[in-house]
Amino acid sequence: MHITTLASALAVTAALAAPGLAAAQAYPARPISIIVPAPPGGGIDMIARVVGEKLSASLGQPVIVDNRPGASNNLGTALLANAKPDGYTIGIVGGSHNINKYLFKNLGWDPQKSFEPIVYTHEIPLVFSVYPKVPAKTLPELVDWMKANPDEAKVATSGRGSAQEMAAEMFRMVSGAPMLLIPYKGSSAAHPDLLAGRTVLYIDTLSAMQEQVKAGNVRAVAISTAKRAQALPDVPTAQEQGFKSYDANTNGGFLAPAGTPKEIIDKLNTEINAALKIPAVRAKLEAAGIEVQGGTPQEYAALIQSDLGKWGKVVKEAGIQPE
Repeated sequence: MHITTLASALAVTAALAAPGLAAAQAYPARPISIIVPAPPGGGIDMIARVVGEKLSASLGQPVIVDNRPGASNNLGTALLANAKPDGYTIGIVGGSHNINKYLFKNLGWDPQKSFEPIVYTHEIPLVFSVYPKVPAKTLPELVDWMKANPDEAKVATSGRGSAQEMAAEMFRMVSGAPMLLIPYKGSSAAHPDLLAGRTVLYIDTLSAMQEQVKAGNVRAVAISTAKRAQALPDVPTAQEQGFKSYDANTNGGFLAPAGTPKEIIDKLNTEINAALKIPAVRAKLEAAGIEVQGGTPQEYAALIQSDLGKWGKVVKEAGIQPE
């Protein structure tokens, strides 16, 4: 066989033998979109933009952040689930991803079956923020005050099914405190009433509350996660104050539509993990109260499974019925 012909034949054989490898080597050949199922300015939007900028540099293609808010984050998540599984449309989700399954009858997507986990990016602790005139400096003191003043125990949430509502419901279960949950359309709508004393407690994300805490406009009495928050290291956790089973946060990461090739998932995982290790990236996110994570797709899949079990139990015990 002629040398040129032999080389051509070998090249064709190699391409046929490893189509996935060839696709991964060619990827990406055009811009990548990151769907954010929330408005600009929030935690997952910030992560998408900061990480997206680094991905664009490392992958050599533009990375476009596509905000698709609406329907309790379900609109953007449904768009992601139905996107072509070729690695050119990925998304980032937050805490509602593992809650909405129990709150809506016809989501049109499944938090596990509809997606391929790429990487766990973040955990955002929640902070128990108390109206300063409430005479409670610790979480046990707050529970005692609520039991003595049940008519005044008005607790803000960020709306039905939000991480803030789930955190409040979980705390009601473990503490026995009487609480009247008052839903608002997001943090910005809830803050004025807390600052004015029309509500007395808001278990909100650290990223949303830390400036109010540092300014003394509210009193931080506890952190919701098992570990203290990096941004407020002097505030003890709920577990440290005797509520041993309490562990709530809003977390999330990057996903791709189900069926996206493993080679592409692995490439994105490698590149996003590398971006999360850049000191400037970590510093920017941590300054906003976002605790940077990372890891394998399998580790993120296990976290989703664990969170689904945790929040499913809370929704059931709280008697919340799906719409």
